[in-house]
Amino acid sequence: MTDAPNGAPQQQLKMSILAQFVRDMSFENAVALKGLQSAEVQPEMQVQVSLDARKRPAENQYEVITKFKITATNKATETPLYLLEVDYGGIFHVEGVPEDQMHPFLLIECPRQLFPFVRRIVSDVTRDGGFPPFNLDPVDFVQLYRAELARRAETEKPADAPVS
Repeated sequence: MTDAPNGAPQQQLKMSILAQFVRDMSFENAVALKGLQSAEVQPEMQVQVSLDARKRPAENQYEVITKFKITATNKATETPLYLLEVDYGGIFHVEGVPEDQMHPFLLIECPRQLFPFVRRIVSDVTRDGGFPPFNLDPVDFVQLYRAELARRAETEKPADAPVS
């Protein structure tokens, strides 16, 4: 333990992943369902990421869910190729994080720990679905967190507030 600026002992950060799991997953192969009309396929990928975290009944335990929605369309014809949705979760034991920093910790650091596993699942599912494996680019969870805070601040702004 080290001393905090006010002289009080500071608790050391401890984090462990107690469990990881696929909460929900769906893969829709539009090519297999409709048949491919064109031999010319130029995939265009769209990736959406959202996060959720909640306190669990056990002391210092939190559940964090990373949600990925990956849509592949044929750029030439704008027809869908596939849609993959994965909700991947982790149960974390977290100690030593100040209460005012717990929310960003859960939505930045915990998803960062889960990301390599989600990336592997996405790659395997797209490959097993008959497409080249799709390797997710690294996600900037800090930027994602800041964007969500900004979005919430914008929606909570009173209607009669002056626009600057």
